[in-house]
Amino acid sequence: MPKAPVSQTRQSKIVKDASDTMNGVKNFVLDTNILLHNPNALFVFKEHNVIIPFTVIEELDKLKRKEDDLGRNARETIRHLDRLRTQGRLTDGVRWGEHSPRVGAAASVSADGLNGTIRIDIGDHERPDAIREEMPDNRIIAVAYTLQKSGVRTVFVSKDLSARIKSDALGITTEDFENQKIDLDRLYTGYITIEVEDELIDSLYKDRLLGVERLADALTFSDPERGSYTRDITANQFAVLKSKDDPDHTGLCRRLADTDHVIPVTGPRKPVYGLMARNVQQTMAFDLLMDDEIRLVTLLGGAGTGKTLLAIAAGMAKVFAEERYDKLLVARPIMPMGRDIGYLPGDKDEKLTAWMQPIFDNLEYLLSTRGAQLQTPDSHSSEQRIEKLIADGRLVLEPLTYIRGRSIPHQFMIVDEAQNLTPHEVKTIVSRVGEGTKLILTGDIGQIDNPYLDSSSNGLSYTVEKMKGLGLVGHVMLAKSERSELASLAASRL
Repeated sequence: MPKAPVSQTRQSKIVKDASDTMNGVKNFVLDTNILLHNPNALFVFKEHNVIIPFTVIEELDKLKRKEDDLGRNARETIRHLDRLRTQGRLTDGVRWGEHSPRVGAAASVSADGLNGTIRIDIGDHERPDAIREEMPDNRIIAVAYTLQKSGVRTVFVSKDLSARIKSDALGITTEDFENQKIDLDRLYTGYITIEVEDELIDSLYKDRLLGVERLADALTFSDPERGSYTRDITANQFAVLKSKDDPDHTGLCRRLADTDHVIPVTGPRKPVYGLMARNVQQTMAFDLLMDDEIRLVTLLGGAGTGKTLLAIAAGMAKVFAEERYDKLLVARPIMPMGRDIGYLPGDKDEKLTAWMQPIFDNLEYLLSTRGAQLQTPDSHSSEQRIEKLIADGRLVLEPLTYIRGRSIPHQFMIVDEAQNLTPHEVKTIVSRVGEGTKLILTGDIGQIDNPYLDSSSNGLSYTVEKMKGLGLVGHVMLAKSERSELASLAASRL
């Protein structure tokens, strides 16, 4: 391929980029998947320059008519760019200034309050033999390659592993989109284990509360690198108290939101729709699920830890037994590697039944005589009971796609497999919650089907970290598999 002539405009861009480099400004070339993951990614690179290859615009245009989250994010990105277009020529670069959405939340400026520019690159760049094949990824990488070769500080940002490997092999500085990633090694578990004097454990259960200041000594630790430091127990965080003298003398408490004391946690005194907690983390989970003052609960854990079963049992108790909420709504995201339920056989109801089968399994267990001793036993099978609850409108099972745009008041809402959602999608779901609704997010960050998410960038992990310590929010990381002895062995050894 002959080398394309360098236009005067493009030459001026290279000179400007070189000048920016002298001032420490970087040029971030964004892949399409970054904007499909989060349209507001345009505005989080502080004082640096954001460069959008023309191929990215073409790919967004192809996706804008889709009725799923990809289509919605493509349309939102295009609207951002159209608004910026009114401020100047995007091919020259436009300083976004105050034109980002929700400045202060979506936008990120430098320490000096500076913001960068957003530019669309329309050049036809020379490509090395390794990316000579005519395909969108190669044309996008070529933009970063040309900038890098011209001597300016360039970073190619993509969530596509293959694209990152290819660009890195060409010597381009390459990164994932780190803005919404959390430190997985320090992911909030929802509880802390501390050693205390026997007297504190006895006082907790005798007085039914304990001042947080009385745990100060137990929360003070010493580290060779950090020196002496004190940990805090945040709102709705649990503390497992272990006696310094007797390992069998233990207690469990939770800091009551907006107070300076912890209260003892004993778990439900009777089965919750036939279920009793089998370990301390399940006891914590039930405590959060059954507390009507806590509006958002996140349950994170591996296969067989009981996160979905516990949430559904609590929802059935609150809706069907206590009648605290009008409906039990259970939803799952439809994204096994991006495929919709349309590929499944049958009509809509049959497709939905196949997709929601894991939820049906839990419901059948809880409605069977084995799962729960119902107060009003009848001769109906568990399948018939589920059908009646659905027909009466008290139980709603839906793909998460159908939730968007609705207001959901006075419902016990469970979103299963939430690890397959982006942070932007979780925000959309939580913002749908109406007055009197309790939302439960469950998932296993070790089993992610979305190709552009991982354990530290998915919406569930992001929500856990960003919402911790709030009075209306509770979280527990379930660790032990309770499905069966075989399931426990598989979880630990495979």
